[in-house]
Amino acid sequence: MTNTTPPHTSTAPQGHQPLLGVQVLSLALNLPGPAALMRLHAMGAACTKVEPPGGDPMATYSPQAYHALHQGLTRLTLDLKHTDGQQALHTALAHTDVLITSFRPSALAKLGLGWDSLHAAHPRLVVVTIVGAPGTRAEEPGHDLTYLAENDLIQGLNLPATLYADMGGALATTEAVLQALMSRHATGLGQWREVALSDAAAWLALPRQWGLTQPDGDVGGAHAGYGVYACRDGRVAVAALEPHFAHRLCAAAGLATHATPDMHAPDTRRALAAFFGQHTAEQLQQLAIEQDWPLHTLP
Repeated sequence: MTNTTPPHTSTAPQGHQPLLGVQVLSLALNLPGPAALMRLHAMGAACTKVEPPGGDPMATYSPQAYHALHQGLTRLTLDLKHTDGQQALHTALAHTDVLITSFRPSALAKLGLGWDSLHAAHPRLVVVTIVGAPGTRAEEPGHDLTYLAENDLIQGLNLPATLYADMGGALATTEAVLQALMSRHATGLGQWREVALSDAAAWLALPRQWGLTQPDGDVGGAHAGYGVYACRDGRVAVAALEPHFAHRLCAAAGLATHATPDMHAPDTRRALAAFFGQHTAEQLQQLAIEQDWPLHTLP
């Protein structure tokens, strides 16, 4: 067993830390578990990450991400396939408040880390297990991309700009930890909670299901004041969705005097596209600041 602590001992913000004194141990590799651990550490928890002898794959394929995720954490190397490693883990769990895992249920059972076994050995321990899909689907293989595709969040052949299901799952894991700790405060007993990445993707997909981000939705392309436009030297993202913002934008473009034009009309979109195309990103940014409408320049 080795114990390594990175050079920076804390990335937690100053001020109130609601999890100060809480001990969290994680067996979760790759992204969702470590991302949740990073957030728990920022709330004051003392966090320990257990890695197998081969390390976390992320340390190989993305050293930058691995370093950012693990600042301020204690890292242990344990071989849970052997008795010594299992005994060392249970010794650590005797002083742990929260255990986070990301193994499939069958793998946890083989390691003797199913909920019944853990609860019998450590009655106050909170266990949050991250799986790909909930319930009976927890053994299915999957990844961020497949969970997004399952929830209609992949458009065309392009990959998403970020790992939405993984990062959403990390937030859900943090929420599950907080809920379980509050329940333990009331009952004195630990709880088991399951967080499914597919559920996180489904939560993020709700605006699309409601029609908000569909092509005929106001934030899906139907509203001329909400979109990405080309300018003389790049692009701008404009979000003049509310009527007062839309009016100021249209006034700047010479499209409005007293009344705001129909923001869903093709002519309005064409006129705004022409307006943006005539100006540089810097000019548009200055106009937006002076006139108070939301805009961000892009390369």
